[in-house]
Amino acid sequence: MANPLNIDVESIKRVIQDSVDSARKVLDELDQAREQLIRLSRDVIRESGRAIVEVHKGDLDAAVDHMRKCEEATMNLLSLARRYPQLLYTGLVNNAVSEYVEAKLFLALVTEGRLPSYEELASIGIPLVPYLQGLGDLVGELKRLALESVRKSDYETAWRLLGVAEAVYLELQTLDYPDALLPGVRRKADVARRIVDDLKAILVDLSKRDELARLLRLNLESLGGSG
Repeated sequence: MANPLNIDVESIKRVIQDSVDSARKVLDELDQAREQLIRLSRDVIRESGRAIVEVHKGDLDAAVDHMRKCEEATMNLLSLARRYPQLLYTGLVNNAVSEYVEAKLFLALVTEGRLPSYEELASIGIPLVPYLQGLGDLVGELKRLALESVRKSDYETAWRLLGVAEAVYLELQTLDYPDALLPGVRRKADVARRIVDDLKAILVDLSKRDELARLLRLNLESLGGSG
């Protein structure tokens, strides 16, 4: 066993200083990469939000244009993040990519009547967690679109959208994994459940009112005809 009295303090100080200097260089590079990721994430979130807004407004050409810009920013963000494993699986990356997924799914549903699968988006580099997060967030947009359909008296579309929203919730709630594996997904499933229950209650109530109004009209017409 070495005698502590024989420790070369100055030599050890140099080792410590060199080690911290090396760590500082790594951390400076990580910090710069994180700043770039923050800027790219803002681009992703901005363009995905605009794409969704344009879908609700019915301007699908504009939605497609914003989606293209969103996808470009997303690919740039993931390309940068993959160079730094410490940053790739952080909330910063997951949150931004989940916004892209939400917009991608929503636009595909409205324009093509389908939802891109995880395998489809994984083939272009989308990780699992943000896919599931984006799938959960989709439920809120489905509710908005369903209520707009109700405003136009298109109950058939509203009920179909509810069916999709309910399917999302029912599948997500089967993922019984700890938050360490699927961060945020359980919470999104809980939010989706509340949205689905709320939308279902609204549609049932409005459908009953419309049916009652229809029966009243029939009775009035019948009374008028008998007179």
